[in-house]
Amino acid sequence: MIIDGFLRYMETERVASPQTVHTYREVLTGFADYVASLDGQNLETVDTDIVRDWMGSLMERGCSASYVCKQLSAVKSMYRYALKHNLVKMDPAHPVKGPKKQKPLPVFLKEQDADRLFDDLPWRSDEIEDVRARTLLLFLYTTGIRRAEVTALSDVDVNFINSEVKVTGKRRKQRIVPMGKELSTALQEYMQLRDEKLPPCADKALFVSNKGLRMTGDQVYALVRKYLSMVTTMKKRSPHVLRHSFATSMLNNDAQLGSVQKLLGHESVATTEIYTHVTFEDLKRVYAKAHPRAGDEDNV
Repeated sequence: MIIDGFLRYMETERVASPQTVHTYREVLTGFADYVASLDGQNLETVDTDIVRDWMGSLMERGCSASYVCKQLSAVKSMYRYALKHNLVKMDPAHPVKGPKKQKPLPVFLKEQDADRLFDDLPWRSDEIEDVRARTLLLFLYTTGIRRAEVTALSDVDVNFINSEVKVTGKRRKQRIVPMGKELSTALQEYMQLRDEKLPPCADKALFVSNKGLRMTGDQVYALVRKYLSMVTTMKKRSPHVLRHSFATSMLNNDAQLGSVQKLLGHESVATTEIYTHVTFEDLKRVYAKAHPRAGDEDNV
């Protein structure tokens, strides 16, 4: 039988773990049961349409695209083995493509949590650790730049006269990001306190550690995670959450998609479009909560 031969091959030649072999056995047995339920069909007579129909049956049962792709991968492996060992005349699974995996929607900070973060926490205006942390968080939240981009900033990249920042992104591409009045004020206060209390940084980094060294990505991550934990219970509390929050807030307040694309430094607007899904989902929740007949299926 094809399945038994394939599993022996996995055990002896591929030296697969017992757990892997067990998983393959479960998947392939399920596939074989589906095939057997069709009149006059067996693993040797399966064609591409049957494989696609089997995938469709999994999707109809509510299986995720990721789960179906893993199931299909096992079937593909079995038929590659079977074709190589002349157990079938053709590989029916080879042309079949798995369902597209739905990208998870970006996680973002709610505006009320952002207000708590910047306005309600007991920030001390005379302590460099507090001033640096709040300024860094505000920088990420109001500009949407990446963690690597903020650690790469130097004093010379900040233009207080024009209220803008020169950001160096992926593949060394540079873009200009506007700076709001609140960030501009916070940044000037931070830089003054930094120069008073911290050792001078040799390469004139904008955000520096207590030792006077350019802050690392890990330090930024730890700082963001620490303070986001104080205002939200979200599992994900990374600097990228603040980037997502920036984009979502911009679109929620009528910014054009192309403008947000440029501010984020995305090469393609398709990358930015995922945030429109976020705002639409938020819009649906508002509608469901606010409209008096939103939950009445008979009036949809």
